[in-house]
Amino acid sequence: MLTPEQLAHLRSDIEFSATLHGHSFSFRSTWGLFSPRAIDEGTRLLAEALVVNENDDCLDLGCGYGPLGLVLAALAPKGQTLMVDKDFVAVEFSNKNARINRLDNARALLSNGFDQIPPKLRFDIIASNIPAKVGKELLSLYLHDARNRLKPGGRLYLVTVSGLRQFMKRNLEEVLGNYDKLKQGQAYTVALAVKRRGSPPLTAYRAPPADDSPPDPPRSSGPAPSP
Repeated sequence: MLTPEQLAHLRSDIEFSATLHGHSFSFRSTWGLFSPRAIDEGTRLLAEALVVNENDDCLDLGCGYGPLGLVLAALAPKGQTLMVDKDFVAVEFSNKNARINRLDNARALLSNGFDQIPPKLRFDIIASNIPAKVGKELLSLYLHDARNRLKPGGRLYLVTVSGLRQFMKRNLEEVLGNYDKLKQGQAYTVALAVKRRGSPPLTAYRAPPADDSPPDPPRSSGPAPSP
């Protein structure tokens, strides 16, 4: 049985530092959040692939304790970055980490996907570390909602396990009309799709056909949106 001191240690915040996209960050996290002691490989690969303008408005979908969102906020100091997650603990730590790193242009919101994001908000960048077993129905909702929430010319950055690469390619080409593989590591692939100017909004949700189910890869290293 654990001693009171050991239990107190487990309940205290996990603290670590990391450098992402040339910026140094201090993080606080806790047990139960994804990859609580270090930045996972997929998140790091996506963070390094981001191309961000200083006035971009950004969304981190499924933020966990906020590493991607903080990178976006640091790279776009004149824009606003919103981080969302369905886990209230993740939202609490994302806001805490934004304060610790003095990123006043970043905030976190409790939301299951896009459902609690103010309807009028539009983004230049949406970034997400998609879980391997998110399911085709929820993935379709994410992609359609992301397309409708991007500004004209907006960019959707996704990282997935490489076993989902062809599945993501088909679905991004279907929903946004384009797909670009930016990086491929040993286990993860970073993809980019752009909302073409003049694209009409999608008003109807259509799930992929039943025979287009994603393969059954190992668990993703990404924080599950609520990644």
